[in-house]
Amino acid sequence: MSEPSTFPVALANETATAQLMADLALLINAGDVITLSGDLGAGKTAAARALIRYLSGDETLEVPSPTFTLVQGYELPPYPLLHADLYRINEPGELEEIGLSPLPEGAVALIEWPERAGTALPADRIDIALSHRPALGSTARAAVVTGHGRAAAQVERLRGLREFLESAGALDARRLRMPGDASIRSYARLAKNDGTLILMNSPKRPDGPAIYDGKSYSAAVHLAEDVKPFVAIARGLRERGFSAPAILHGDLDAGFLITEDFGSAAFVEGEPAAPIAGRYEAATDMLAALHREPLPETLPLAPGVSYAIPAFDIDALLVELGLMPEWYLPDRNAALADEPGGEFIALWRELLAKPLAAPKTWVIRDFHSPNLIWLDERPDIKKVGIIDFQDAVLGHPAYDLVSLLQDARVDVPEQLELALLTHYIKARRDADLSFDPGAFAEHYAILSAQRNTRLLGTFARLNRRDGKPHYLKHQPRIWRYLTRSLAHPALSGIRAWYGAHVPPPVPQFTSC
Repeated sequence: MSEPSTFPVALANETATAQLMADLALLINAGDVITLSGDLGAGKTAAARALIRYLSGDETLEVPSPTFTLVQGYELPPYPLLHADLYRINEPGELEEIGLSPLPEGAVALIEWPERAGTALPADRIDIALSHRPALGSTARAAVVTGHGRAAAQVERLRGLREFLESAGALDARRLRMPGDASIRSYARLAKNDGTLILMNSPKRPDGPAIYDGKSYSAAVHLAEDVKPFVAIARGLRERGFSAPAILHGDLDAGFLITEDFGSAAFVEGEPAAPIAGRYEAATDMLAALHREPLPETLPLAPGVSYAIPAFDIDALLVELGLMPEWYLPDRNAALADEPGGEFIALWRELLAKPLAAPKTWVIRDFHSPNLIWLDERPDIKKVGIIDFQDAVLGHPAYDLVSLLQDARVDVPEQLELALLTHYIKARRDADLSFDPGAFAEHYAILSAQRNTRLLGTFARLNRRDGKPHYLKHQPRIWRYLTRSLAHPALSGIRAWYGAHVPPPVPQFTSC
């Protein structure tokens, strides 16, 4: 077991306590255990309240002390949280009676008076010991943060984050929670008197074990495993007149960035969310403008250091496709035998040869509504703010158009999709008479089928491996997009295979 990691923090007031707990919130996950110790009045409940309010996104949320209820549960946006007060526990055996032994899976446990639990607490945990500092004022506290076992790495990262914020002059900024995405990255808004900025926490870590010819999934399909691609692509986009956030402070080795804040003006509206057609058209124009340009394959990253954009090659595309039989089909009780699995790969290898032979451009990869911000004060295509591009690859221009017009999280009407596909083709044809609309439409259908096949598997994996069941609600939409693309005559062979081996997803119902 690793040695504990410890560092002290001076807390001048409750605001400083809230800032510490918000920073910690960026680094914890479901299943983590955080204990708060200290004398009566040391600030344990204030620290717990700050963490819960931050995670809830509601600064006025009622968070009573659980002194009498012993355990209070919260269904927070990222995960459930249990707030416990063990002051009235007489011996560790009582933890089972209140539902804390064993600790529930999939929740964060936030425990005051942990010493009452004796040796019943897990070895992997974060301890925050609070104490009064009356010489510095009645509201001043000191905290000693210690990570035990696997949590030692989290505490080391917390120390690094606090040092980064201090060096950037942002340690005293107010933290506002931002929703996470399907990656390991986390974000917060930093609010000061002169506006807001975005804090990105992007730890260096592969996605999954090395099971794809000795590579992790992220390495095999060329997903960013650190923050450096984000920095290089952001600079490359901005230099070419596109709206990517300016990077104001960064620690490339640690994976911390502070960037320009584009705000939150969306490309969708209503409930359920629907595309704002004019904004989707602007995004289509932006892609057409990007794809008309000759673009380099290597970008400067730092003095004397370059970043080579990886190619979206056949191996990466096939590994992505493999998520469907690996994760989705078992969920539907339709696991493949070896023979049909081999046919699946052979069919796809033949199909993908067509778009792979076409000229390549930058493929942003997840160019869809959650990653686009409307910048109304900017002119023309600069109104399209792009915030997620670290996984960019060299590939076919149709891929990003598929990402936009078959938005995985929003129903894009087929009529709008076809209108904007035609709009894009016309823009490309007007700029280059050699542009082949028929070939592009065929490649669009192939890459649509590839992307949506991958998404069926990705969302099944996010549910089963990562404990994120809310992604399953998107599978029926993905299936509809997939069905659209499989109708293209060029996909008749793979369409027959899917008809024989791939059942539709289970409909997802939501309560009113």
